[in-house]
Amino acid sequence: MATRKTAKKATGKAAGKTAGKAAAKTAGAGRGGTGGTGRDGMTRQRLAREAEAVAGQQREVQDEIESKPEKKAKKGPAKTGARKQPRNPMPAQHLEKPGNEHELELAPRYLAPDYRGSGKLEGMAAIVTGGDSGIGRAVAVLFAREGCDVAVLHLDEDEDAETTRQAVEAEGARCIVLAGDVGDTKFCEKAVKQTIKAFGRLDVLVNNAAFQQHAQSIGDISDKQLDQTLRTNIGGYFRMARAALPHMKEGASIINTGSEVALFGNAQLLDYSVTKGAIHVFTKSLASQLLGRGIRVNCVAPGPVWTPLNPADRPADKIVDFGKDSDMGRPAQPEEMSPAYVFLASPVCSSYINGAILPAMGGPLG
Repeated sequence: MATRKTAKKATGKAAGKTAGKAAAKTAGAGRGGTGGTGRDGMTRQRLAREAEAVAGQQREVQDEIESKPEKKAKKGPAKTGARKQPRNPMPAQHLEKPGNEHELELAPRYLAPDYRGSGKLEGMAAIVTGGDSGIGRAVAVLFAREGCDVAVLHLDEDEDAETTRQAVEAEGARCIVLAGDVGDTKFCEKAVKQTIKAFGRLDVLVNNAAFQQHAQSIGDISDKQLDQTLRTNIGGYFRMARAALPHMKEGASIINTGSEVALFGNAQLLDYSVTKGAIHVFTKSLASQLLGRGIRVNCVAPGPVWTPLNPADRPADKIVDFGKDSDMGRPAQPEEMSPAYVFLASPVCSSYINGAILPAMGGPLG
């Protein structure tokens, strides 16, 4: 369907062409004529009236076009990667918090079969919080494919965490799984010590664990929800970084998971948006603080990603269109996010990148 601009242009051309012909006829009739009377004069008057009528019709068409609301072209999902990804409608499903990936009817894609490892993280060791599912699992798998041993931290999703462990070990890397709350300082310190004991080093910390709960208004957000969101999302990132840094050396890096809502906000994710904004600022501030030690700090800001987080947060009927309004026209899959973390973790790829917020939102407007 033509847009308003195209329609105007086409109408103008057609009417202008008709009016031009009429004017040409009028001019032709006047050549060799002796005045405005007689047969030639009548012909010129008739053609002039015809030209005026055509111009009037052109104005009417333009007015009609301008009076109608412009219709946006229907946006379909874009295929921009190596393989076709799932699109809406997503399964109408609700999960109990914190959300188990193995219960999702449509399993999130995390294996990235077209990604070929090349030793970018060879001999390194990493901690990935929230590594049992979603983005965290996909990151753990690609880190392992690049030669990195991985400690997977999770809350209490034991079955999902075991699946991640098996996937990491299938890539030829070592993996340990640790259950606990990143909002607890003692757990963070214990997790770091166990990672050092298992792998002898710690090169990369991926802060990815998150809590999210939609609310229609600020009045619907209880103190309990606010405290949990702050404790997990920004408090957990702070505590994990504080525990890890004494063991990290030059060339190490910290990668935080931010969000598009930190850039654009979200009316129904007020407390979550606040924490994601804090994560972005935390990233930049810590990056400046640690640069002298040769430790880089960066952040990935995803758009909508198909993980257990949203089906565990919203009613089933709201999940069907999840991600449909994004620039890409569909939600991302975790395997589409994980290469960004590899890029930021590898000194070979990003030695000059520090304090960056890498948008992985499917487009400039998320």
